[in-house]
Amino acid sequence: MFDRRSFLAAAALGAVIALTPLFSAQAAQSYSDKAFTAAQAAGKPILLHITAPWCPTCRAQKPILSKIESEPKFKNLVVLNIDFDSSKGLLRKLRVAQQSTLIVYKGKQEVGRSTGDTNPDSIAALLGKAI
Repeated sequence: MFDRRSFLAAAALGAVIALTPLFSAQAAQSYSDKAFTAAQAAGKPILLHITAPWCPTCRAQKPILSKIESEPKFKNLVVLNIDFDSSKGLLRKLRVAQQSTLIVYKGKQEVGRSTGDTNPDSIAALLGKAI
């Protein structure tokens, strides 16, 4: 039978396990011109994820992206997060009007984009265009 301490330890472990995909999804780096230019010059597949902390669609995309990014075929994918609220100049340059936008590049060439998508299959297909 569980005592209170054992129950709390089990609950804490369960919470850590349940939240692990959310934390790994946040491992993507913040956008910088230097990182973006270097990835383009190297011909790498790139995902720009325009996100906002208050956006429920962005939160829904994070675990989906994390799972897809963990697949071996996406091991070289460079993921750069762009904050919707603080990057207005960059968003104008990229022609982005909404958060939850995903833009994929194959080197210097933009090969696809979507906004508000939370379907794992279509997101995987979009990222596949960059490979």
